[in-house]
Amino acid sequence: MIRVEHPGLLSTLQDLGRPGCQHLGVTPGGAMDGYSAAIANALVGNPPAAAVLEMTLQGPRLSFERGAWVSLTGADLSAELDGRPLACWRPVWLPAGSRLGFGRPRLGCRAYLAVAGGFEVTAVLGSRSTDLRAGFGGLGGRPLGKGDVIEAGESTLALPDNPSRPCVPAWSAAWNRALPLECPARLRLIPGPDWQDLPDEDRRALETDAFRVGQASDRMGLRLEGPPLHPVSAAERLSAGVTFGTLQLPPDGQPILLGVDRQTTGGYPVLGTVASVDHPRLAQLRPGETVRFEPIPVERAQTLYRIRALQLRRLRTGLDLRWPLNSPSP
Repeated sequence: MIRVEHPGLLSTLQDLGRPGCQHLGVTPGGAMDGYSAAIANALVGNPPAAAVLEMTLQGPRLSFERGAWVSLTGADLSAELDGRPLACWRPVWLPAGSRLGFGRPRLGCRAYLAVAGGFEVTAVLGSRSTDLRAGFGGLGGRPLGKGDVIEAGESTLALPDNPSRPCVPAWSAAWNRALPLECPARLRLIPGPDWQDLPDEDRRALETDAFRVGQASDRMGLRLEGPPLHPVSAAERLSAGVTFGTLQLPPDGQPILLGVDRQTTGGYPVLGTVASVDHPRLAQLRPGETVRFEPIPVERAQTLYRIRALQLRRLRTGLDLRWPLNSPSP
């Protein structure tokens, strides 16, 4: 059992989302950085779709009333175990009575906490993800609050030799090197139906000028601030489906980059869509940081996606070899 002593800025339970419901007006949602979430689960032997805790900028303070294997991935939010720095991107045993907290956010925007056995919350429409706007999923469709208690499922991992002490393996997943957090970020963009309608100077601006992430940004979308782009005509334009990473251009000429909690349809011109391989970098952008775009063909984006998926499969295979993910037979 995990007790919330302080909820942090925005901490929500998420998994890989609830696809297949957009025709009902329900956004897929899920973890903004799905790769970091999947790796956090892999490190503690969970399936990729197990629920994790997504923490934004300022993490919570949690008390573990029984021992648990956990892992932290994604942003560096200065994790601490009982007041001491805690290593990330590896499994860590927290003995009963441990307190997990966070300090100053160093790099990135969102960190992910996985617990062996997953977080036990009721699935809604096939997902445990929190939909803040609709008010369902996770803990009643809301962020963590002080005093909340979250149950973890049964773990299949073997206990460490001394369960009364923290256990931190010397090895870690090298995946953090595949999540560069330098600025300006460069996101690879598959040109959309309205890309060619932009003047040449506007297309060059998206590639060369640094657009700043505005303060009015959240899981629904990132508002970008930069040299105003010439609006694309929206005369008699019908609303159409949008997706995570869609780059829209409102009439004010300031682009909007959609997140996982975006609306299901939109009527603004679509300049393109960020390639799936760069969704983790998009998810880690925080207000005030800058971004540029690199147009690539869809075939290149598909190749990059397959390479990333293969890397993730290799990581899970490597973890099977690194240590026994299942308890030894009696």
